[in-house]
Amino acid sequence: MRDVTIGYGDEPVVRHADLTVTDGEVVAVLGANGSGKTTLVRGMLGLADVLSGDVELCGRRLRSRRDRARVGYVPQRHTVGGAVPSTVREVVSSGRLARLGPLGRLRAADRACVQTAIDTVQLGPFADVDVAQLSGGQQRRVLIARALAAEPEVLVMDEPTAGVDRASQQALADTIRRLAERGVPMIVVTHEAGPLADVFTRAVVVADGRIVADGPIAGLPAGLDVDGHHHDDEPDEPGRAVTSWLEQPMGGA
Repeated sequence: MRDVTIGYGDEPVVRHADLTVTDGEVVAVLGANGSGKTTLVRGMLGLADVLSGDVELCGRRLRSRRDRARVGYVPQRHTVGGAVPSTVREVVSSGRLARLGPLGRLRAADRACVQTAIDTVQLGPFADVDVAQLSGGQQRRVLIARALAAEPEVLVMDEPTAGVDRASQQALADTIRRLAERGVPMIVVTHEAGPLADVFTRAVVVADGRIVADGPIAGLPAGLDVDGHHHDDEPDEPGRAVTSWLEQPMGGA
């Protein structure tokens, strides 16, 4: 992102943002409710309007829906299952839809990619289990695998540790660490660094619609913080200040 202003309609929410993520980086996007952190990421995903500036991936501007499919997205959801029972494999396979051939059928290469994604998040033994039978943390990993099945060039996760226990948070941290070792660039929107502090390579702090700090977690200026509330699905609006984010627990789960 270079000098990007993002909003909804003609109303700017995030102003003049610069953000670069390189291979293998795991960048935390921190901010209070209403700070603009959600809108910042929505601009990358095409879910908010880029009013000015450039959003690029590997040197190419993101313009079309196909371009934005190069960005994998893991939404903040506590459950995966729906009215129709679905196995882990079926849910992860749905992430492959954008890459299917004209007949819309999974080919051998697609099935192999789905299996690799399942194995990456260490859910191989559960591949044919109904997702409704999994824990919240396991379901979160199913969503990560679904995003990975599309072979994205960058992965964006929204509050991946929200609502899951410590053991599940650690499993998620291990998954993110393995992906980083493979060179996958990741952006993680979160209200605190705590459970994933050890895997973040740097943190970006958003306040009042602007990026106010960008650097290693330990080296960011004191006096910055976010509140402990999860953001909801409503668009961010500028206006809430960031209060002492360094006081949040920073150790691993």
